[in-house]
Amino acid sequence: MNVRTSLPERLGALGALVTNLRWSWHAPTRALFASVDPHIWEEVRHDPSALLAEVSAERLAALARDEEFLGRLGAAYDDLSRYVTEDRWFQSLPDAPRAVAYFSPEFGLTEVLPQYSGGLGILAGDHLKAASDLGVPVVGLGLLYRHGYFRQSLSPEGWQQEQYPAVDPAGLPLTLVRGAGGAPLRISVGLPGGRAVRAQIWQAEVGRVPLLLLDSDIEDNAPAEREVTDRLYGGSTEHRLLQEMLLGIGGVRAIRAWCEVSGHPAPEVFHTNEGHAGFLGLERIRELVADDGLEFDQALEAVRAGTVFTTHTPVPAGIDRFPKDLVARHFGGDNGSDGMPVERILALGAETYDGGDPDVFNMAVMGLRLGQRANGVSLLHGRVSREMFGGLWPGFDVDDVPITSVTNGVHERTWAADEMLALTHADTHDGAREFEADAWREILDGIDDATIWATRAILRRRLVVEARRLLRQSATGRGASEAELPWVDDALDPEVLTIGFARRVPSYKRLTLMLRDRDRLRGLLLHPDRPIQIVIAGKAHPADDGGKKLIQEIVRFADEADVRHRIVFLPDYDMELARYLVAGCDVWLNNPLRPLEACGTSGMKAALNGGLNLSVRDGWWDEWFDGENGWSIPSADKNPDPDRRDELEAAALYELVEEQVAPRFYDRDDEGLPGRWIEMVRHTLHELGPRASANRMLVEYVTRLYTPASEASRAVAADGYAAARRLAEWKDRVRKAWPSVRIEHVEATGSFDGPELGGRVPLRAIVTLGELAPDDVDVQAVYGRLGESDEIESPGYLSLATAEAYDGGRFRYEGDVPLDRTGAFGYTVRVLPRHELLGNPAEMGIVVVPEAPVGMTNGTLR
Repeated sequence: MNVRTSLPERLGALGALVTNLRWSWHAPTRALFASVDPHIWEEVRHDPSALLAEVSAERLAALARDEEFLGRLGAAYDDLSRYVTEDRWFQSLPDAPRAVAYFSPEFGLTEVLPQYSGGLGILAGDHLKAASDLGVPVVGLGLLYRHGYFRQSLSPEGWQQEQYPAVDPAGLPLTLVRGAGGAPLRISVGLPGGRAVRAQIWQAEVGRVPLLLLDSDIEDNAPAEREVTDRLYGGSTEHRLLQEMLLGIGGVRAIRAWCEVSGHPAPEVFHTNEGHAGFLGLERIRELVADDGLEFDQALEAVRAGTVFTTHTPVPAGIDRFPKDLVARHFGGDNGSDGMPVERILALGAETYDGGDPDVFNMAVMGLRLGQRANGVSLLHGRVSREMFGGLWPGFDVDDVPITSVTNGVHERTWAADEMLALTHADTHDGAREFEADAWREILDGIDDATIWATRAILRRRLVVEARRLLRQSATGRGASEAELPWVDDALDPEVLTIGFARRVPSYKRLTLMLRDRDRLRGLLLHPDRPIQIVIAGKAHPADDGGKKLIQEIVRFADEADVRHRIVFLPDYDMELARYLVAGCDVWLNNPLRPLEACGTSGMKAALNGGLNLSVRDGWWDEWFDGENGWSIPSADKNPDPDRRDELEAAALYELVEEQVAPRFYDRDDEGLPGRWIEMVRHTLHELGPRASANRMLVEYVTRLYTPASEASRAVAADGYAAARRLAEWKDRVRKAWPSVRIEHVEATGSFDGPELGGRVPLRAIVTLGELAPDDVDVQAVYGRLGESDEIESPGYLSLATAEAYDGGRFRYEGDVPLDRTGAFGYTVRVLPRHELLGNPAEMGIVVVPEAPVGMTNGTLR
């Protein structure tokens, strides 16, 4: 058991500060904790809960008599109280959502709450923190893993080893949620065979945002069900399915129960962070069927209206896919629900597109079918996602596929070092301040080069000191004696150009690309005038032996005596180590196989600290690289030979470091300052600081996705879900009638003799609608510049007007197509379903186009 500290009454506010995770991004509160006992604070690695567990009763009694400390404590508590109650950016918005439920399988908030494995969890944590800073009423929902993700160490041979230390919630900054009678609040999810998995609810306070974590390790469960929340991303296929059922179905039930006891507004919008929580949509459909008398299709429309789905993977292998019969067994038979036909459930996750597997249930596909709004996490990833999932919308061009993009951001006050925050005055606000570009530039222009360089030197030196500590710890764990470790004291040099590479270690991220030509790498590391040093960290999935081999390859090279002071691998990559790395590295290296990196936010974190990126143009770097904020590694992604591609890109990497990166870092003026390098740092802070912010990301989610979703949700829910009923009936009618819709004839009625820019082409189309009415459809002209294969590039759209009705459900449509671009110009016509409650014209996945191209101009527009 974990025995909690009993605080003196006058120190009661200290407990409130510890249990609200705002301390993890609020330096004054951390400074207050450090003053409780500086020695213990360092020993417990800045864990406030562990601090209070270790500090003596005598020290606490002394602090309770220390008026100066009590004054600081009172000020910190008052500041937190204002922070969680005052109006912020969101409160100024009209008609905004009352609440948003944000579901994720992992949350990376702080290393003292080890409930994350990598980028998905870190993004989720930053999402909640930015929501808190901006006052967005988000409620987070996840699972509490009793063994978290693994702790990493290395064997003497450099092989990754995993340990799963038990996590005791009583020793974490969590509170057990209790019902009105004081008993722990619990929820239950049914399983086949009359079984059930039950869970209690722990609550973390993330500033003003509550995070609910479900915990199945309770005595009410049978042994197998107690293990459902044992490990993050562990266990068999069925184990993962049970985790995702608890996350999605149990998560909705937990939020309902928590809102009832807390009085918090019920969410209007449900945001699914990847497909893992997709079953939340099924639970919401079940609620509407059971409680409001809706039919399945009607409930589906109501749920879709208020659901946002975010996909984070650009590769099919990264998506959860379960055997269809396994899903059928868990959602049908004796575990089925009235009004929830198992065949309808299975259809939601069916891979109905070309190349799809008919025997699997795809969680991302279900997420897209259950969410009226969907997005990727960078512009490039949005395009990749539209291509990957385009088969769900047959007949539509890739650009028409209804998946948009919101580029990820990172939480500034979590990832920027305190010195950098102070340098840019970002330590004086809680993240809600939005800088105008000119004001931000004025701040940066007011900082002289020497101050920027001195700050960067402080951060680099701090990384070197921490890296040496971790190297010694790792070497000792691998069996080295103290007599073998004098070299560690000279490992890395605080004056040398430092390159960082830290991330998960799947094969596509190419950890070992830098080893492609070892002699050339060794020459860069040991250059007599312009040496570089590389700091590496990362974990491979426990089941990924290929990833573990990549780590071993790096470790063995870093163990070589002639280079071990210039290249190091630091085990057990977590948020604490990440902060040292992104702050202390001069250059952040990223060399994935393009376009397999969805976003890659670690480089954003480095940029907030004045680090320069050296990266393949993938993820966020593809849209924000401007030639002055770092370097782009040329991609050979068109080369079909993977080995040759690696060879080409590795050679380009070596060349960039040797001929551009290192010379610019070491090119010093008379005062010893690298002026051109500092200018790039200044430019990076100016251009990427505001854009890389999680605040910018949250503002986009609120304005582009959450608010439209809440408006749509209110519209379909009005008058007892009358609109949802009508929409479902309309869709059914349109689908049945759609085979009769066709475009009979299209013609341009004007002359093409010398068409000029700014002119118009009168267009006429005869369309048969069968049993549908003109109000049911949108007949559009599609026009634009022609590509090499006569395809229309970046098309424009014009809705044609109904001009005349004929017998047999035939109509003439007319409109004037604008000639708004020069060059070869083409046009066609298409017919789409139209309804005011559709979130996107392509939503239903049906379209009618002519059987053959219908027209283009002869010649070129002038």
